[in-house]
Amino acid sequence: MSIKTPLYQTHANLAAQFTDFAGYTLPLHYGSSSNEHQMVRESAGMFDASHMVIVDLHGNDATAWLRQLLSNDVAKLTNGRALYTCMCRESGGVIDDLIVYRLADDRYRLILNAANREKDLAWMEAHRPPSIRTHEIQGQAVIAIQGPDAVRLTQAALAEMDRPMDVLAMNRFSAVESGDWFVARTGYTGEDGLEIVLPASQSATLWAALAAQDIGPAGLGARESLRVEAGLCLYGQELDEEHTPAESGIASTIDIEDPDRDFIGRDVLEDHKLFGGRCRQVGIVLDGRGAVSKGQAVELVGKTIGRITSSTFSPTREVSLALARVDREFKGGCDVNSGDRLIAAHIASIPFVPHGQARE
Repeated sequence: MSIKTPLYQTHANLAAQFTDFAGYTLPLHYGSSSNEHQMVRESAGMFDASHMVIVDLHGNDATAWLRQLLSNDVAKLTNGRALYTCMCRESGGVIDDLIVYRLADDRYRLILNAANREKDLAWMEAHRPPSIRTHEIQGQAVIAIQGPDAVRLTQAALAEMDRPMDVLAMNRFSAVESGDWFVARTGYTGEDGLEIVLPASQSATLWAALAAQDIGPAGLGARESLRVEAGLCLYGQELDEEHTPAESGIASTIDIEDPDRDFIGRDVLEDHKLFGGRCRQVGIVLDGRGAVSKGQAVELVGKTIGRITSSTFSPTREVSLALARVDREFKGGCDVNSGDRLIAAHIASIPFVPHGQARE
């Protein structure tokens, strides 16, 4: 049975159209995904991200363990800082992509994908040394406020709630704790923004305070079009256990600077980081009208060279965009086989919409 988040009734009161996502009942939209997308690009919108899995780690060996468990190197982090990384198998395939926050010398927070909860926790437990304690945080809600005005408007909402937090002073990829609240500034849609983890019982009050600052609700439809415009990966589409981070366009999550750091999958991941893998992730823009979908073939002179992993109509650029995994580098035009016809397209730089501004 699909799980309802603490904000379910708030969404229902707003006449949300619901869908199941990773076993949770979440808003797809509140009337128009396109309008919600534009709201986030132009000002600010808020998303219910309460389905995310939150795991805290404690122990003097926490840093050493995470340096072995993750592809990126947490040794780069000072307290209060965060990074994006992957947890990989020995083969280099991605178990999950995640954000890790260093909260103290011996304490970290990991935010994982809900769809991968069971396998993530099992993998971590199988590799956890006895000196490390892990604890999955329950009874919390997560609200992601995104857009160019997100931080300023959230600051105003917190002031109205008499919550003395200076989120304007936060740097990107940082986090602060305030009592039983956790506030991060890591981004969720390619825009600047905040992610607030707080007790479920207080989530509707915060949502209302944000709404009073003209931050509108946004659903999964807008999240999808925003993240494709920004070229962000989604597990199960761009990322899976059959491909390494480098093959999915996120080689930046592989840190090989320390030659003595023996992290899981290093041999394969280092090779792909330096020399490339069996395939690569590219951006594609359709030249005319039409739509494509996951799994459809990308063709070059009649030969299949890859497959679409994600696609969307871009409200910002007013064209159809796609992310694709291809087996060779090429420039210029290509075709996408939609099943009944070939749709002309061309390769494009990722992100399609960097920092909210469309490329020419």
